[in-house]
This record gives sequence, C-alpha cells and structure tokens, in this order.
Amino acid sequence: MGATGSGKSRLAIDLAAASQLPLPIEIINADSMQVYQGLDVLTNKVPVHDQKGVPHHLLGTISPKVEFTAKDFRDYAILLINDIISRNRLPVIVGGTNYYIQALVSRFLLDESLGDIDDSCLEDEMNDKEPHTQLMLDQENFSYSYGSLKAIDPVAANRIHPNDHRKISQYLRLYTSCGVLPSKYLQEKTMENWGDGDNLRYNCCFICVDASLPVIDTYVDQRVDQMVNSGLLQEVYDIFNPDAVYTRGLRQAIGVREFEDFLKVYYSQELPITSVEKLKENMDTILCSSSENPLKQLLEDAIDKVKLNTRRLVRRQKRRLNRLQTLFGWNIHYVDATECLSCFTEESWTENVVKPSIQIIQSHFEKDIKCDFDASNVSKGVKLMERDLWTQHICKACGDKVLRGAYEWEQHKQGRSHRKRVCRLRKSGVSGLDE
Repeated sequence: MGATGSGKSRLAIDLAAASQLPLPIEIINADSMQVYQGLDVLTNKVPVHDQKGVPHHLLGTISPKVEFTAKDFRDYAILLINDIISRNRLPVIVGGTNYYIQALVSRFLLDESLGDIDDSCLEDEMNDKEPHTQLMLDQENFSYSYGSLKAIDPVAANRIHPNDHRKISQYLRLYTSCGVLPSKYLQEKTMENWGDGDNLRYNCCFICVDASLPVIDTYVDQRVDQMVNSGLLQEVYDIFNPDAVYTRGLRQAIGVREFEDFLKVYYSQELPITSVEKLKENMDTILCSSSENPLKQLLEDAIDKVKLNTRRLVRRQKRRLNRLQTLFGWNIHYVDATECLSCFTEESWTENVVKPSIQIIQSHFEKDIKCDFDASNVSKGVKLMERDLWTQHICKACGDKVLRGAYEWEQHKQGRSHRKRVCRLRKSGVSGLDE
C-alpha cells in the first residue's frame, strides 16, 4: 500500500526476487485505473520488461468502456487469490486504491452489500415487516427516487448523495422486496463485519511504502514531466472526445480531463495526428513558443493541473490509510522511502525499503522472528462502536457543508480551512459557530 509515486510496484517486484521469502510471488494489481486497457503511460503501468518475469494479474485487462467497481475487483481478486494459493505461491496485492483493498479483505462490502443479500440472511427481518410495506409493494408506479427513499428511511437517505441512483435503487429494492429499512440492516451489518482489523477475510500482512509529503510532491512533479516526454499527450489525444463523460471508467484517470481545454483548441487548429513523434514535435514547439501563444498557456496550465491533482490524490491516499488504522484497527507496517525518492540509489532502496519489508513478511509468517526496528505504526484509538457513518453534521461556517459521522466531523473541525473561516466569521460578529 501507499501513496502514488511511493514505489509500491517496484517493491513488489523486488520482493519476488528475494530468496528469503517462503514462497514465490504473484502480483495482483489494486490500482483502479491500471486495471483498464490503455493509457499505459498516464496510469504508470509497469512495462513488461520491468516486470522481471513476475506474473501480474488485473493489469490492463479490463475494457475501458465498462465501470469496474470495488465489488468487481473483490470478486475477480478472490478467484485469483484462490488460484495462486492452490499453486503454493504467495499473492501480493499492490496498489494505491485503498477502497479496493478494503473491499477485498473485508468480509462485508458496505456499499455493494445489497446485491449480496439472500433470503436466509433477511429471514428474521421479514417477520418484522411493517403493515404499510405491503401497500407500497402493491403500487405499480412506485418511484425509485431519492424522495421516496427520504420519505421511507431518512437516515439512509442522509448517508448518500441524491444523485447516486445506483445506491438509491439498491436501498429501495431491499425495502420493497423485504420490508427492511436499509439503515437498520446496514448499521447492524457494519458493526458486525465491515472492515474490522480483527475480522478480515484473509490473514493479511499490510506494508505501506511511505515518504514525506514535500519529497513525494517533488517526485510527482518530476514524474508528470517524464510522462509528458514519454507520450502521455499522445494517449490523451487518441481518446479525446469533447462530449465524453469523465466520471466513469478509464476517463476518470488524472491526466485526461485536465487536457480538455487545450485539446479542444489544438484539435480545432490541427489535422488528426497519427505519429507520436509528430505530436511530440508539435508539443515541444508549443512549449518553446512565445509566452503570448494561447496554446502554450493552455498546455502549461493543463500540465500544472495534472501535477496539482496528483498531489491532492497523494494526500487523500494518506488520509485513507490513516483511517484504516484509526477507524478500523488495521496493523499497517510502514517503511520509509523518503531518502530513496529524494536521491535514488539501489543501495538506499534496498536498505530502507526492501530489507525492512522482507523482515516484516518473515515476522508475519514466523511469529518468533522479531523485526530489529519499529515498523508497526498501529493506532486503535477509534474502535468500531465509535464508527458512526449515519449521523449528518452540517457546518454553517463552510457553506452548509455536510459531514458524515463523528469522525469526519472531528477531522473537518480540525482542518485549517474550517478554523480560518470560523475565526474570520467570529471577528465579523457571527455567533453560534462550531469550533
């Protein structure tokens, strides 16, 4: 695990070459964009020649036209893991999409759970069906809308976005078919199963490749520049469609939408380009042109947006990793790649990242082996019973922003932006604000 650019894929491949590990390794990709075919440069897939013969699964195998959900990943990965273990090999899950990993190792997948419901698990709830439920079932024109859900179960409605039609339909289908309030069912199942570090599907060893934010930021900026030089723009140009939807499938990847404004203007002025070299030559010409060239400004702005959004992704990934520790009690072992990213040498990478990771895995398999450093950064300060996802908090100071649950609310109140707004509003005489 770890933030983008931290070196997760490299570590997994290096571990496969380590003779100290008990079993040969096969890698399962857990990056939500790398699972798709295409955009190899943009999504930073490991090229075949760098895979060093290590088998990689779910890497560029899914059609970019479909939506590959966390549930899809879980179902694919479970089959792969079973197959890998049956051949006496060790499955290593590698990726920065933490909700994919959480979906895989949790015994219960919260957001997709309604699709897994069978009659047996709802038998008790059926006996408690309220009389008015059958009346709703008899209504032929019953509307599967957010308004219907809010009228039936406002607690569940508060948990999801009004435009999340898939979840709205799931929740209402549960209610209309079985008479079970979604909030009641999911709250009980959540407390029982979802994501608890003591109740995982597998015996997991979690390793996080970590680095300081300033170093990752610098590395990410350099990597984006390298990706541009390696053909990123050609990939984006090839899939460019001014009418495309950027919220599904591969087009969600950072680095696609950011070039939309530039490509609209470029495409209107140029004939379609089939040669990578020709497009690169054009891009180099634009970047070296006068600062008054509007295309140059658009291109530079697009590249800067890719860097900015990637840095934001790094912060989200780090926050989610912290939540997996504090909220779910996962025992995550951290190895520090800061020195390696700032000034990479093979010796530094081996000493600071590869060797500690080998020790962690050996210790996991053989409990009597002790690590000679503190790699476990565990905090179980917030236990499951305190994990409230159902209570909405509305921050007046931040424009009626909605926060879900006590943890998100506390994190929001500690944020710098919130505190600055509260301070500014108090100075202007506004009272009754939450600190």
